[in-house]
Amino acid sequence: MAEAGRSESTWGIGVAGGMQYRVYRDFDDRVRGLPMITYENKWIQVAGLGLDVKLPSVGPVSFRLRGRYIGEDFDSDDSPYFADMRDRDASFWIGGAAIWRTGIANLSAEVLTDVMSYSKGTRATLQIDRRFTAGPIGLTPRLSAEWVDGKYVDYYYGVRSDEAQSWRPAYGGSSTVNTEIGLRVDWQPVPKHTVFLDMGAKHMGSSIRDSPLVEKSTQYGVGLGYLYRF
Repeated sequence: MAEAGRSESTWGIGVAGGMQYRVYRDFDDRVRGLPMITYENKWIQVAGLGLDVKLPSVGPVSFRLRGRYIGEDFDSDDSPYFADMRDRDASFWIGGAAIWRTGIANLSAEVLTDVMSYSKGTRATLQIDRRFTAGPIGLTPRLSAEWVDGKYVDYYYGVRSDEAQSWRPAYGGSSTVNTEIGLRVDWQPVPKHTVFLDMGAKHMGSSIRDSPLVEKSTQYGVGLGYLYRF
């Protein structure tokens, strides 16, 4: 969506749900759902669990201050391999983003830091995507690479020394790069009503794959939602 000229505010409400098939051993994957609110004006954009503050653009490149709540938490009872481990919490991440809309594809980059200091980690993502339309249906394939630092890997995939067992050795990971391919499908059967489906596959970097908590190399996700725009 273009940055320039949006003086009027637009907003919508809906509901979204989905499941992540996570890479942890014997993990209790479950469906999560939540109400959804979207809002956008000249200065801010809210979409689900994300908030952008729009900064001045430079040519075709727009800049944002960005905040995102990312649910990567787990409880000790989510897997038998987590027995007697401390819970890992979801967190709110803040940072900056740049978006370059070339007319052929959208290129974006973001750098975020864990502002709640659970992991004290940092992550950076580069993504390319493009939306294709066919009548009321839109298709947006994407490809991204995400760098995460060692603090992030330690918190979500590491095993602390006081959590180690004979069958679960202590582990402290290093920074790594995850790659993802995904597709978002949106369908507008009538004006103001949109149904969307999002699917993605994320291949984890070697530092995550080497964790004793992990048994799979690729994490799959699927989400479904409905949005009414006023």
